[in-house]
Amino acid sequence: MTELNERRGRVERATKETSVLVEVGLDGTGIVDVSTGVGFYDHMLAQLGKHGLFDLTVKTEGDLHIDAHHTIEDTSIALGAAFREALGDKSGIRRFGSASCPLDEALAQVTVDLSGRPYLVHTEPEGMAPMIGPDYDTTMTRHILESFVAQAAVCLHVHVPYGRNAHHIVEAQFKALARALREASERDPRATGVPSTKGVL
Repeated sequence: MTELNERRGRVERATKETSVLVEVGLDGTGIVDVSTGVGFYDHMLAQLGKHGLFDLTVKTEGDLHIDAHHTIEDTSIALGAAFREALGDKSGIRRFGSASCPLDEALAQVTVDLSGRPYLVHTEPEGMAPMIGPDYDTTMTRHILESFVAQAAVCLHVHVPYGRNAHHIVEAQFKALARALREASERDPRATGVPSTKGVL
């Protein structure tokens, strides 16, 4: 079992397209040191660390001369893998978490199960602006979540029933995701062992 204050994950991932380092501490205070070269994505990762109270370091160098896709995708893959490593055997965690976060006119609702089985349900308002800033394609939000879920092996439902501003719609999702992951990964003082009748997650 991974002891409290030792629940940390570290992943390095290098391809011909990117070089990524991710470190995450689940029992932190929200200290964030993030640099991917994609400004809005850095802003979203900062929300994840701050509102999840995860200590998060992300250092990515990617082929931004092509576009931001590989940089965002590979960072999300490494983030999911680091999160899964940090969870260890999941003994004593709450397992389930949910959060609703508004950001002005937008509302995001997130529910997560640290089940060991990757599954994503994701809905956003139609007609979103295609870009946020110069390099964040708004279709990447779903792909970020897909990549994270695949490596973290979690079941994740993200629903944005309404919102107008693309920045608000995406940021609300990351804040709600942070709060839901925080709740699900926290220690339950009443629980012993792995929270599953199967005995493993």
